This record gives sequence, C-alpha cells and structure tokens, in this order.
Amino acid sequence: MRCSRSIALVSAPMFAFLFGATLLAQESELAALSSWVAIDAPTGHEHLAIEQIQNEYAGWNRDSYGNLVKLIGRGEPRRVVACALDSYSYAVSQITDAGYLRLHRIGRGSSHPLWDQAHEGQQLRILTRGGPLVGVTAVANGHFAAQHRRETTIISHNDLWLDVGAESASEVADMGIALLDPVLRHVPAWSYTNEVAGPRTGARVGCAATLAAAEAGINGSDGSTKYLISVQQVFGWIGLGAGVSADTSPVELIVLGIGAAVFQNRIVDALGARADVVLTNNDKTEIRLISPAVSNADGLMERMSLDSANQVLDAMVAAISPNAARPAWLAVPEQTAVVNNEASRWGRSENTNRLKELEALLDQVTEKSAVPGHEGPIRNTIYNALPQWAKELAQIDEMGNMWVEVGPAGQATVFLAHMDEVGYEVESIDRSGVVNLTRLGGVVETAWEGQPALLQLDPFINKESQSEAPALRGVFNARSKPEQKQPDAMTAWFGMNRTQLEATGVRVGMGVTGYKEGHRMGAFRYSSRSLDDRVGTTSLLFALNQIDPEALKSKVIFTWTVREEGGLRGAAAMAERLGSRTRRVYSIDTFVSSDTPLESPHFAFVPLGSGPVLRSIENASMATPYEFDRNRGIAEAAGVEAQIGLTQGSTDGTTFTIYGAPNAGLSWPGRYSHSPAEIADLRDVAELIDLIQAMAEAPQGP
Repeated sequence: MRCSRSIALVSAPMFAFLFGATLLAQESELAALSSWVAIDAPTGHEHLAIEQIQNEYAGWNRDSYGNLVKLIGRGEPRRVVACALDSYSYAVSQITDAGYLRLHRIGRGSSHPLWDQAHEGQQLRILTRGGPLVGVTAVANGHFAAQHRRETTIISHNDLWLDVGAESASEVADMGIALLDPVLRHVPAWSYTNEVAGPRTGARVGCAATLAAAEAGINGSDGSTKYLISVQQVFGWIGLGAGVSADTSPVELIVLGIGAAVFQNRIVDALGARADVVLTNNDKTEIRLISPAVSNADGLMERMSLDSANQVLDAMVAAISPNAARPAWLAVPEQTAVVNNEASRWGRSENTNRLKELEALLDQVTEKSAVPGHEGPIRNTIYNALPQWAKELAQIDEMGNMWVEVGPAGQATVFLAHMDEVGYEVESIDRSGVVNLTRLGGVVETAWEGQPALLQLDPFINKESQSEAPALRGVFNARSKPEQKQPDAMTAWFGMNRTQLEATGVRVGMGVTGYKEGHRMGAFRYSSRSLDDRVGTTSLLFALNQIDPEALKSKVIFTWTVREEGGLRGAAAMAERLGSRTRRVYSIDTFVSSDTPLESPHFAFVPLGSGPVLRSIENASMATPYEFDRNRGIAEAAGVEAQIGLTQGSTDGTTFTIYGAPNAGLSWPGRYSHSPAEIADLRDVAELIDLIQAMAEAPQGP
C-alpha cells in the first residue's frame, strides 16, 4: 500500500508520559493484532490467509474442509479450541456491459444495520486469481445533493455498484475479474493508542489467541489439545462442525466467539448455529464460549482494546491449563499488496510515460491531508515540486495562498486551483474523549461515519520543509440510530480521554480527515479522496513546469488557494489583491459529471476519457460568449478535444467576476465528488495540462 507508509504518526516520546515504559510493548502487541484484522480471509476463500499462516508457522495442517489445525500433546483430543477466521464479504454477482460490478453478500454476513452503508463510496478489494485489485463503490456526487435529498433509505448490497476503472465487460475480463470473485473492504491494519479496529476484530483476535496458545504448546494435564482455526463461521460455524466431527467426542470444546458488547466466558448448551447438530450430539462434551468485549460490534470498524484482547487470551489459557503463563501475541504476514499499480496492467498510448509521471505526482499530492485552513502540508509539497525559477518567484500571503507571477507587464491571466479538501475540524471534546466535529465543505457524511479517522496536529511548517503534520489515528463513530440515511452529527474517537488528548496537543479547530490511498484503476483511471482539487493543483503544477517563462506573451499568475471548500475565502482574498489588474481568470477544478449509474445523464453528462471540459455554466457564474468562443478556439488550435457542459457547484474564479474579470472553468470529468473514492481519467488530466499551457501562452487579446 503506497500511501499508508507516508502517514506521520505521533512519536513514542510524545506519548511516553501517558502510557509509561510499556508503550513500545503495547505498540508491538497492537501491531500483531491488527495484522490479523487486515488479512484477507473472505468466507469460502480462507485459504488465502491459511496459506500465509502455514508459511509463517510450522506444524499447522489443513483438514478436508479447509480448517487450519494443530495438535498439541498425545492421544485423542480431550479438548478442542476453535476460532472463526472468515470475514464478511461479497461476491461478484454481475458484470454489466458498462464495466461495473454488482455485488451480493456471501451468507447472511454482518448483523450491523450500517454494514452495507459503510461500503458505499469506499475502496474495496476484489480478490482475483491474479491478485487483489482495488475498485470503488459508486456514491451520489456531493455536488448533486439537491437531486438526492429525498433519499432516506439506508442502502443494501443490492444498491452497490463497484467501479473498477473499466469501460466495458470485456475490459473487466481483461483485468482478470470474474463472477464469484470475493470482494471486501480495503482497509489497512489499523491500531492506535491502546486499541485495534477493523472488520471482525473480535473474531480475528480470537484466532490470534488460538495461534498464540498453540505456538506456546499450551495443553491440559491429560490427553491432547486440538487447535482449530475454522472456516465459514458465517454459515453457522459449519467449519467448526466439520472439524469436530472428525474427533471422538472431545470432553471440552472452547469456542472463541465473535465480538459482543460485553465480555462472555460461560458454559453454553449450544452455539445456536448449524454446527450444533455435531457439537451437541454427545452430552459428555462441555462447550465453553469466550467472546470478547468490543465497541461497534459487527460494524466495519469494530474496536477492541488491548486489555480486552488480553482478557480473552487469559480466559482461554485458564480454561486449557490454569497454571500456564500468558503467551505472546504473534503477527501474521502483511495484507497482500494490490496489483493495480503493476505496469503490465496499464493502458498503452502515445502518452504512456507521461501518464506515469502524472500518476506519480498525483500520488504525492493526494496523500496529503488538508482541510480548509490546514493546507500547510500540500502547499509545501507543491512548492517543492516547482521548477527553480518558479520557487524564486513564489509568494505566500497571510491566509496561506501561494502564487507565481511571471511574464511581461500588463493585465494578467490568472489560473486558480484550490489546495484544500472537504473534511472536519474539532468542535469540542467530551470529558470521555469523544471528539465532536464540525463539517467543512460538502462532505458525503455517510461515506465517512464508521471509517478510519486521522486528526492532524498541525505544527508550523515552512514552505521549504518536507515535513508533514503528525496525525493521530482513530475512527469516526457510527451513529446510534440507523433508521435514517444521514447521520445527525459526526464524532470521532482516538482512544484517549479529554485530558490525554489535550496533553498530546489536540486543540479545538484542528483538522480531521480519513485515511486514503491513491490507486491506478484499469488502464487509465485514478482514484483517491480529494481529487477535488488535487487534480487541479497537479495540473497547474505540471503546466507551469512545461512552459517557457521567457516565451510568455502576457502576464500570467498561477495561484494555489486555500479555503475553497470553506466558502471561496482564499480566492476572495486573491481577488481583492489581483482583481483590478486581471483580464480573465480560469478556475482549474473538477467538472462534477453525471457519468455514473446513480445520476441522471440529462445534466452535467461529460464521460470520463473523452477529454477535459470547458465549464460554461455553474451555480454562481457562466463564461461570456466571447470568452467561451475564444477558449474553444485555443483548445482546437492546441489539438485538445474539449467537452463542454454545465454542472453544479461554484469555483474560485467567481470571486474575480465582481472586479470585471470573466471566469471560465477548465476542468476534468470527475466521479463521486466529495467522497473517499473520487475518480478521474489520466488521459483527461494530461489534455487538461496541455489546455492550461495553451491558455497561458495565448495572446491576451482584447
């Protein structure tokens, strides 16, 4: 995973005074547990994880049903210790002519009412025979809110459309995707403070405990202990049933159950599952159920503390051998890396090398978190990527806008791209540590709740620095009342109470975003959060690197603004500064396209892969006929086949219109705006860069 490695986490010394000398040990234990949560083991395909475990730990064998088994001691098993390895997942149930995948749950799946909802507008893993691929589930565009206000029903798996960057069913097949391929949420190993979080955390910690005890050789005083990492728990513990049926009625059966609201350690008559037919056929077998205490049980980011994990491990060990010491937690191999970024999967064109360069720059800028008012990390990245001549001319005002002014004296052509992205900031902190959030921009909130969260600690960083603001990991809380689609409020949890958060440096007003990764999809598509407007910032940066400043025929000002998503505030300051000497202004921003199965094509329909867009009409302004014709002529002369259209939303350029500067948008078609899974086509972006360059080099005109 490319982007996850770049997230700057708070250093151990910063927390040492909170957690004492045990911090490093806890970090190691949490890392081991989170590796279990992240491993790929969808129901029916648990072998993907089992093979990795077998390669790492000797003595484990697979039985005829696919369970992973290890026997400790001699004689017939007097006791069986079992856990559930499989994760809730989907299967590809249809491949549409347009190249989308439809999904169906494997088994009953999670009982959480927001489980399917938590997969809308997210990156998902398709586990193909050629390796994992990332796709994104379609979500209503954030700028088309008016068209979706009447939607109140929480979505089900029947509402999920998986976009893999293909334009046809044949392209999907060429990518190696087939019917019945398992699909699950793409989340990294996620731990923070004293907790681990992710899908099926409780069940996976049970398997971590099972392996830890087996590797430590823990056995009872007589007979043997059979450790069973079972498959297909989703179908009623049938893997466990198959594993036990091969034995001669064990005296003890210790089952590590899935997570629940409270810890359980009790003798039960049955598990209430299909496997009970086997488990209860002999009244001599005692069934002990040990279930961990978790928060957000069965939710996407099910949370569990290290203390709760140790409670499960201690209870299991005591049930097997009361005098045995607690064994060490052991990790499993890292989650298999996705193959999206293998060069062999890229589309070939005359611009292949250029598209690779463009993708590499997008990787750098998209990974930076920068909600309105917190643009320092991305501004530094842009500054450091400027050519040397532009660095010498770069200016930054008191708000954080940055611009490069170049060319002969006279009225200027101004290009604007905003650096910020939608997200949240800290509004208040409850005594318990729950962080109450204020929305910044048109966030698609259903795509954020119950997901991984990052709180930016925002130290001062000068523009020459490559440093990034440290971040606290946590989770966005899921709502308590799932009856309505939209949550009433957004909160987050970072594993600390208010006093601890404040001691760490957390303050009201700091930015909060989600985890993100940028990925190539299919031949030419690219997906990440914050493509609005990181594609714009990248395009402007790329174009500036292509121009010859000495050849410019008129004044040109390349500007990267702040706080666009917070009300065009950075652009308004620039308009006040530059407006009187501006001839025209170009906003480099996304064209929110209706090119998705969730939107009506009668409005804003500009297909991805068909070229950049001359944005003629938006909410707050429109290009004048003269400017529109001029722009189309420049595009044609440059060999750029531009699309035209009208869409929702306003851009930075509207702030210049009151000073007499016509505003025209230069855009790329974008899907799923303001969600964690926006998509652009790299071919469109490459042509947009050429269009910006042509506009910058064109004569000013009347």
